[in-house]
Amino acid sequence: MSEATTEPAMGRFLANLREIPKTFRESFVRGGAPTTDRTRSSFVFGNVFLHLHAVRTHRWSLRWSTTAGLGIVSVAAFLITLITGVLLMFYYKPYPDAAYVSIKDIHFVVPTGRFIRNIHRWAANVMVVAVLLHMARVFFTGAYRKPREFNWLVGMGLLVITLGLSFTGYLLPWDQLAYWAITIGANIAQSPQEVTDALKITQYFDPGGMQRLLLLGSSDVGEEALIRFFLLHVMILPLALVALLGVHMWRVRKDGGIARPDDADARLGPPPADTYPVFTEAPQKTYQIATIVKGRTPAVGKGPENTVPSMPHLFYAEMGVAMLTVLVCVALALVSDAPLKELANPNVPENPAKAPWYFLGLQELVAYSAFMGGIGIPSIVLIGLGLIPYLDREKEGTGLWFGGPGGVPLVILSTVYGFGTALALEAFAIRFGWIRQWWPDVPQLVITALNPGTVLTALYAGFSIWAVKKWGSTRAGALALFTCFLCGFILLTIVGEHFRGPNWVFYWSPSEWPGH
Repeated sequence: MSEATTEPAMGRFLANLREIPKTFRESFVRGGAPTTDRTRSSFVFGNVFLHLHAVRTHRWSLRWSTTAGLGIVSVAAFLITLITGVLLMFYYKPYPDAAYVSIKDIHFVVPTGRFIRNIHRWAANVMVVAVLLHMARVFFTGAYRKPREFNWLVGMGLLVITLGLSFTGYLLPWDQLAYWAITIGANIAQSPQEVTDALKITQYFDPGGMQRLLLLGSSDVGEEALIRFFLLHVMILPLALVALLGVHMWRVRKDGGIARPDDADARLGPPPADTYPVFTEAPQKTYQIATIVKGRTPAVGKGPENTVPSMPHLFYAEMGVAMLTVLVCVALALVSDAPLKELANPNVPENPAKAPWYFLGLQELVAYSAFMGGIGIPSIVLIGLGLIPYLDREKEGTGLWFGGPGGVPLVILSTVYGFGTALALEAFAIRFGWIRQWWPDVPQLVITALNPGTVLTALYAGFSIWAVKKWGSTRAGALALFTCFLCGFILLTIVGEHFRGPNWVFYWSPSEWPGH
């Protein structure tokens, strides 16, 4: 090849080499710097993660009081647990003979191992709390209503998977705390035998035994259970959560964004003077309606007025919440270590043996009836939550905290009733016992049907029906029922965590526990 042909090629090569930083940047930010509406839109559309967001976000959705950033906290906490979990997997060995030793090595030998494990544990707890609060926020603002019914069900699925992720990770350290907590969970899964034994049909129909076998892989907590929990924790449940999370975020966009009241624009007032204008050019033409079509979509009647570009307003807010979540998890990891007790020993039961904190409310009810506390009442609650969007077809108060008939006074009354009823029932059962203590020979089916859990559920349902009649609104009944169950969950969790000692006896303080 001649020299004249070679030199231009070498010149182009050197020029391309010098321009690599610029061309590399343009290869993944194709619209240029996001400084105009067009480039901001391209920035969102051209990103595989960000395109789940709308190009523009309503100012109402950016208010701290609208969502408190709880959805982003949940996602950020999940990402933290995912990253730290992958780091822990480099050292963890998922079989009983080595699991506990590997956790001890992580805790005491591996550089920063204890710190990473602490972050993992606290991020998991932050995620559980954030998901619960996020669900409460959605409910109290009426954001489950049409057209968001399906997304409410997806959110319930995410809640169940979140609890499953935290629960399956509980066994992995293979210490006494983990072993006996999972044993309690397995006993709850087996609780339908309470009914089948009373009906004398267990040998023919045993759903409780089947549930326990599916959960543990055997009759006892052992190697099979550890392998199953490990696979569920690191593979199956995370994949399911990511899939549902993608659907959840996509539906938020397709359903019209964060729920807001019809008069949100009036409540917000005019935008600040320095807000980038929605329309940058004055209209030059007028138009007339050419066709009238039937139907209504979330976009009808919701133009771009009072919106701002998602880039940078929404993304900066999300990054700020994510950074705050990281800060909280790191701070908690520095001041509190993840627990690690003695090596799991099936012959030395923990007393008291307690489930993870988010299941302590169920364990409190299980103490009276295993089936109703562990299966019956949770199933009733989940079915009821799933039906609420399809029963509440009202519109008043959507997008407002405690919106709808009854409003704040009803929530306050429901809070007092919810806590007061649960406290009174707990105090009565602790002080005077329950039916089994009064009549030892009473049939088990009577205890299953009539125990503190079922009585409390009936009282809450009765209060909800009263609220429906008083305010003439399904929303009022749903608001009352949800608030009551939330208060009952909190109170029962506190009792199980702080006031239950050996043999599940009530004590005001651990200092009152009997000595060994």
